[in-house]
Amino acid sequence: MQIEFKLTSLHAITAIIAGYISFIISSGAIGAIGKNEVLAALLGLVILYITGNLSERFFGKEDVGGFKGWLWNGIVPFIFVWVVTWTLFLNY
Repeated sequence: MQIEFKLTSLHAITAIIAGYISFIISSGAIGAIGKNEVLAALLGLVILYITGNLSERFFGKEDVGGFKGWLWNGIVPFIFVWVVTWTLFLNY
């Protein structure tokens, strides 16, 4: 139970950061990139992949539970928090 909480917390925190970075890229705040939603989405997925690899190194692949553990304790919370954060920043 302790590992699941740490894994979900790590993914939620990085999802908030990824949501803000996606907002910056998709809103056109960086002039050289312009308004690019595709790049913002790809960057969020890259951050998810990096976070997953780091969590497997920190906690161990067996403790995380393999792909099934990463799916329910990492991917699903990350996607949900990332999309909600990105949407809130875009609307306000």
